[in-house]
Amino acid sequence: MLAYLAVPLIFLAAGFLQGLSGFGSALIAMPLLAFFIDIKTAVATCTLCGMVINIRMTMNLSGHLDREKIVPLMVGCVPGVVFGTILLREVDGHVITLMLGILVSSYAIYSLLVRPVVLKLNPKWGMLAGFMTGAITAAASAGGPPTIIYSTLMGWQKNDFKATLSAFFLMAATLSAIGHLVGGLTTFYVFKLFLLSLPLVLLGVYLGHRLAGRVSEEAYKKVVMLLLVFMGIMLILNGLG
Repeated sequence: MLAYLAVPLIFLAAGFLQGLSGFGSALIAMPLLAFFIDIKTAVATCTLCGMVINIRMTMNLSGHLDREKIVPLMVGCVPGVVFGTILLREVDGHVITLMLGILVSSYAIYSLLVRPVVLKLNPKWGMLAGFMTGAITAAASAGGPPTIIYSTLMGWQKNDFKATLSAFFLMAATLSAIGHLVGGLTTFYVFKLFLLSLPLVLLGVYLGHRLAGRVSEEAYKKVVMLLLVFMGIMLILNGLG
């Protein structure tokens, strides 16, 4: 019974964070959900709520969508989701999250201490970022970091950054949800938790998006890196747990 009260409140906070930054719902949700439900239920529920969050975010930022930015990520995502769904069934998810946490926290700390590097990478690198995001999203519902790192290296502006992430994460979450359903990970219990969380998820996204309009480009980039540090630490702790 406690889960039916706690899970919607967790997704209120998760929706707010992603409405503000363009990513990070799993950053808050996954560690907290682990206190109330098992990890596979948490992944499946977080994926469904992530779909709703990114639908709302994509609608809010539709004027900033750019097909050339999104397509390479999507092309890489499809095989990544297939790989990640198999990985979730066969491999301990803690190993995945530990390795990802070390990578993410190291990159974010470096970016905070040293002036961020803009490399303007060939868009083909987006396919690799998409593959990694699809795989980690399906396996651990925390696949954002590879695409976030790729996007920051490309030097995109705040709204372009958020729009690209939202549209791409929507596809990744949708494919992951299909994979979870086919793989038997999305149960009736997962659907109940999702439906109970839906109103608060939408409220959180709305409040976060309203606040985001008041944040400058420079402050936004610092917030992104600080969230990545926190995300990395939480992933490491989850991987060690």
